[in-house]
Amino acid sequence: MFGAIARRIFGTANDRILKPLKKHIDAINALEPLLEALSDDELRARTEIFKQRVAAGETLDDLMVEAFATVREAAKRTLGQRHFDVQMLGGMVLHQGRIAEMKTGEGKTLVATLAVYLNALSGNGVHVVTVNDYLAKRDSDWMGQIYRFLGLTVGVIVHGLNDLERQQAYACDVTYATNNELGFDYLRDNMKFRLEEMCHRASFNFAIVDEVDSILVDEARTPLIISGPTEDNSDLYRLVDRIMPSLVAEDFEKDEKQRAVTLTDRGTEHVEELLAEAGLMKGALYDVGNVSLVHHVNQALRAHKLFTRDVDYIVKNDKVIIIDEFTGRMMDGRRFSEGLHQALEAKEGVTIQNENQTLASITFQNLFRMYPKLAGMTGTAMTEAGEFHEIYGLEVVEIPTNLPVSRKDADDEVYRTAAEKNDAIVTLIEECRSRMQPALVGTTSIEKSEHLSDLLKKKKIPHQVLNARYHEQEAYIVAQAGVPGAVTIATNMAGRGTDIQLGGNLDMRTRMELADITDEAERAKRIEALKAEIEVNKGKVRDAGGLYVIGTERHESRRIDNQLRGRSGRQGDPGASKFFLSLEDDLMRIFGSQRMDGMLQKLGLEKGEAIVHPWINKALEKAQQKVEARNFDIRKNLLKFDDVMNDQRKVVYEQRKDLMAADEVAEEVVAFRHEVIEDMVARCIPERAYADQWDVAGLHEEVLRVFNLDLPIADWAKEEGIADQEIRARLIDHADRKMAEKVANYGAETMRMVEKSLLLQLLDQSWKDHLLQLDHLRQGISLRAYAQRDPLNEYKREAFNLFQQMLLDLRERVTSVLAHVQLRFGDEDPEQALEPRGPSRTMETREDPAFAGLGTGEAMATVTTGPRSTIVDPNDPATWGGTPRNAPCPCGSGKKYKHCHGAS
Repeated sequence: MFGAIARRIFGTANDRILKPLKKHIDAINALEPLLEALSDDELRARTEIFKQRVAAGETLDDLMVEAFATVREAAKRTLGQRHFDVQMLGGMVLHQGRIAEMKTGEGKTLVATLAVYLNALSGNGVHVVTVNDYLAKRDSDWMGQIYRFLGLTVGVIVHGLNDLERQQAYACDVTYATNNELGFDYLRDNMKFRLEEMCHRASFNFAIVDEVDSILVDEARTPLIISGPTEDNSDLYRLVDRIMPSLVAEDFEKDEKQRAVTLTDRGTEHVEELLAEAGLMKGALYDVGNVSLVHHVNQALRAHKLFTRDVDYIVKNDKVIIIDEFTGRMMDGRRFSEGLHQALEAKEGVTIQNENQTLASITFQNLFRMYPKLAGMTGTAMTEAGEFHEIYGLEVVEIPTNLPVSRKDADDEVYRTAAEKNDAIVTLIEECRSRMQPALVGTTSIEKSEHLSDLLKKKKIPHQVLNARYHEQEAYIVAQAGVPGAVTIATNMAGRGTDIQLGGNLDMRTRMELADITDEAERAKRIEALKAEIEVNKGKVRDAGGLYVIGTERHESRRIDNQLRGRSGRQGDPGASKFFLSLEDDLMRIFGSQRMDGMLQKLGLEKGEAIVHPWINKALEKAQQKVEARNFDIRKNLLKFDDVMNDQRKVVYEQRKDLMAADEVAEEVVAFRHEVIEDMVARCIPERAYADQWDVAGLHEEVLRVFNLDLPIADWAKEEGIADQEIRARLIDHADRKMAEKVANYGAETMRMVEKSLLLQLLDQSWKDHLLQLDHLRQGISLRAYAQRDPLNEYKREAFNLFQQMLLDLRERVTSVLAHVQLRFGDEDPEQALEPRGPSRTMETREDPAFAGLGTGEAMATVTTGPRSTIVDPNDPATWGGTPRNAPCPCGSGKKYKHCHGAS
């Protein structure tokens, strides 16, 4: 009560943010007559004046009023659209680095132009992030008219562009791109070998994220991963998959809340019997030798018992394609990790692609936190305001609507069974059709949308189905969902970003229906006819009550329900919404509908009857709040673990950039060499140890392995009064002389280039191996909780130790490869051979005495120069695949391969 009184007197926190901004609107409106009097050239010239003022020291805040007024006038001249006052408020909120929550149809796309133009004046580039390629292309063409009119350059990043096209797009003042393309370009940039090949600018500046809740919340749990293929295990996946249909309900336990499934003791015995019969296993399932098999069994179990076709994925063109659980869109190109995708491919009988090893990865959370200034816009963010503030430091501000919302939101109807619920939905659709009222029906999966479609077909009700199967026509279908009598079935957030206008969308119909008409007069005539038709249709729909949104069940998140409901009632249009539920729905079934079912039976609820009460709505909202809070905790916990990797990622990527920018890395290489020798001597000749306690043979072996130097270390150790410092000095002297000889033989410039290339590539290889180790560490770290240890602290500690070890190993690998490498250039000049002319130019190492046990072909390590250069490390186990088991180990230890690296 006191809170309500305080809000009435002082206003809400939202009001207090908007109040000081409203005074700027009067100033912007006052400039309108002055700017209307300017010519196009005079209006365009203001951009250059603004840039000069920024360069002279004025802040963007100082220019805001004039810049916003300029954009409004440019929009009127190019698009025929004038920014509303509330849109000006939205633009100010975006410029401040906040999230503007604006209802559907309030013109968020146009709002963004205000903040984008103002921030682009700094010359550091602005990114506008969209959820798919279609919206990125559409908005860059549509809103790009304003920017180009004002003298700014506009780029767009979509799938399929080459590096040069991407560089040009990122160099523009304004760049439209999807979140995926931005992230993958960042990862790919940090795998390049020359600074001039990188696509992104040197640093991020400002980004506006459209549908910010979809990108920064819904997709926050899914990292972007660039990976490379590993060995082919497709046969094993198929063999394990064959035993899954034999499992019965008693063989496993399934937890739908946690999305987990595990074998019971009985199930373990059953699987062991089946695997033994198939000849895949000896002994017990959890024996050490069967670790890999356990992994395959677990993933096959998840594929069969947790993942459902047409709900979690679809099969198309001999591929398993993931379905986004929030948008219902296909996520072509994305794959489940850790062998789960391969298990699904085996289950569906399609071609099984190789497993992948992570080469680089980043979450959207950490990607967008790299922007010094970040803003976002959406129709639904308030329910996640706490998460935006805690994770990203973003405040959510609700922008008032231009016209009052007149949509009527009915209470939910709850039925006992899904069949009763579907009957009620079909009846309501028939009523809408009878009065020519368009209906948008939201479903939670492809399977359910197609089931509802079948029911409508039986009733011979014309309708459109929009889900991942019809992704290409998504925008057109949704845009026409407002025509009289239209029935559109869509997954809950399909078509997000496309406006549903009553009567139909003129721009979309023009683009789709008049694309082939080239005669200008005929085209203008047809457009006028379309306008007239749409106006007539608009009147019919308004009289029928506007767009009716029908929800077929509640989503886990209130935000998704609000997004669906918000498709109706744009810009003061009439509209209505109602959600239908049953006790068999996933949300109701998983989160305690058994008690409710018993209660409804006691109350005598008849078949086909529904329970409708505001209390039901409140109870459902509370259940959704609990699920949202749990999902937030999961995302927050994942972020804490990813932050550990992110800190290391920043160090490695920064180091890579420094190395690429350096003319040479000779000093680093010398330092590596001396530190490796220091470590060798420290291990084999411990401090304060007597001479007879020295591991002279071990030191000799290490020097031979790493430097390919056969030195009389045993004789040195017998010299009277010799100490570890003297031996260290002699080793450094011999190693330095060997490298000096190489420099003399091949030329200083050639060796400097080889050193730099080797260092970069071996750093990448070490980082890749480190990521694999961190993945393995993550998988088992939660078990530390049983020992009363905090898994996060344990992960931080061990990840730090692994990172230190990676750097130590890198020093030794770089030193060893440089000591062994020998170059052959054929007939051309060495400097010409090293020029970056693409992967066809190669230089090779001759057979080295250190690898005498190998055949000539196996001893050869190929070095490729050019943009995608790779250097094969003779000491890398990945190059030893053809080594005979009884041959000497390529690492130079002197042991047989089967007793050394072959044993692992």
